[in-house]
Amino acid sequence: MSEIKLVFSNYKYVALSLAIFVGLLFPLLLISEYIFLEPYFIAHVNSGTELGLALIVIMVGLAGLVLPMNIYRIKMLQTSKKKMSGGVLGSMIGSAAGACGCGPVGFAVFSTFGSLGATASAFLTNYEIPIRIAAIAILALTLYTTSKSIQKECQINLKNRNE
Repeated sequence: MSEIKLVFSNYKYVALSLAIFVGLLFPLLLISEYIFLEPYFIAHVNSGTELGLALIVIMVGLAGLVLPMNIYRIKMLQTSKKKMSGGVLGSMIGSAAGACGCGPVGFAVFSTFGSLGATASAFLTNYEIPIRIAAIAILALTLYTTSKSIQKECQINLKNRNE
């Protein structure tokens, strides 16, 4: 994974990765009820929810890797916008899919849709873990394809510069 070293050798991408990690982790932990802000800041992991917490951290970590790599790739390929849309789209889909199982926020939103909302809420609650695993798979695939794309494009760009 020399592509990861190449991208993150620039401190701007490291800072962006950390900002994405923290910016996604805090809201997801808050929505999933792993941290609470009232009456004071507290973190709590119920017995049996450790897997959900681990999946959130893995998913957010992958998003923190993939998004800066795609931004680097976009800067490398400013001429071919069609090639670059897939990696960014995969990152967004993976991150959004991991936000399921929204706890009280989801119930409040779904209650406005009546029985359809109840069905959607039950689906997301029952299949929260598989949806997060699918999000991790999407992000891992996006990381792999982005790495391979950067590897190819850097070789091509280096050949063009040497000629």
